[in-house]
Amino acid sequence: MNADLETADSRAQRLKAATRASHDALDKRIMAGGIFADRDRFARFLRVQYRFHRSIDALYASPALQALLPDLAERRRLPQVASDLQDLGQALPEADIAPLPADLPLPAALGWLYVAEGSNLGGTVLYKLAAGLGLDRDFGARHLAAHPDGAARHWRAFTAALDAVALSPAQEQQAIDAADDAFRSVHAHVEREFA
Repeated sequence: MNADLETADSRAQRLKAATRASHDALDKRIMAGGIFADRDRFARFLRVQYRFHRSIDALYASPALQALLPDLAERRRLPQVASDLQDLGQALPEADIAPLPADLPLPAALGWLYVAEGSNLGGTVLYKLAAGLGLDRDFGARHLAAHPDGAARHWRAFTAALDAVALSPAQEQQAIDAADDAFRSVHAHVEREFA
């Protein structure tokens, strides 16, 4: 492991350090797509979001994960993304990739959910930019709106639960690998929409 991972105090910090390169590459690629140039470009971003959230949707119904992570079912965002697409007159993308199973091994599920929850935190910045297109929590940008308790507080509750899960060093690496897979999956969806 590199020094950043060895000195990180929490699993969330270790995941952040380990996935920094794939996360940064994804952020740059999304913004290079000009998602706030107009509503059509933003709809492409919504299709990316829909594909990602559809792929992880079963995890939110997992009793094993719900026992470990607070309010997991309430954190599900697929319905909001679908509503955002419908607001913009867009059809939902076809199911072209197999979704993750609800019984995905725990370390992998944690890695994927870390990426999903982190995107929710980052979405607060995108939400402000979406206002320039006339989009908000009631039309077109529902899935980016902060939780009523505040995005930071909602994120801290998730990371506290994430950090509390006991994992072996090998399982910790599996969670990191899964988070990297999640970022690469979203990157592939971006390339499909913005190629």
